Amino acid sequence: MAWTVEAVDPDGPVGLGLLREYYTEIVDRYWGRPQAPEVVDQVLVEEPSHDLVPPTGLLLAASYDGELAGCGGFRVLSPGIAELTRVFLRPSLRGRGGGAALLAELERAAVGLGLTTARLDTRKDLVEARRLYARHGYVEIPAFNDSPYADHWFEKRLV
Repeated sequence: MAWTVEAVDPDGPVGLGLLREYYTEIVDRYWGRPQAPEVVDQVLVEEPSHDLVPPTGLLLAASYDGELAGCGGFRVLSPGIAELTRVFLRPSLRGRGGGAALLAELERAAVGLGLTTARLDTRKDLVEARRLYARHGYVEIPAFNDSPYADHWFEKRLV
């Protein structure tokens, strides 16, 4: 079984479908119960992903043995700095190295665009994400944004 990762258009069918799955899980976990599809629709509007395309960013889709499994992206936050975002794996495919594969490819692509540092934020309830980032060399830093949904901020030097 092998992971593959490829760039996708955030407004295309694969990218938009994965982003919808990501936000469905994020919104449901935030509220502690399933939310109506209209709630996710609104979040997709409020949290646009149109900048996750070169040269301002990138959205990747991960597949496991040919099965679409998740996504991850980054945007250029400022000169030299990438902000990782929308890192997601379908629950049924977690624990098989997909998070590591996504992070490695996101970092490689960011370095390819001349970025030297990766930052991200996450919520306190996303404990799996926090463990993933710490395992791969991300360290907690002071807040670099004022997102009302962020509780932890991380950074990693890429070069």
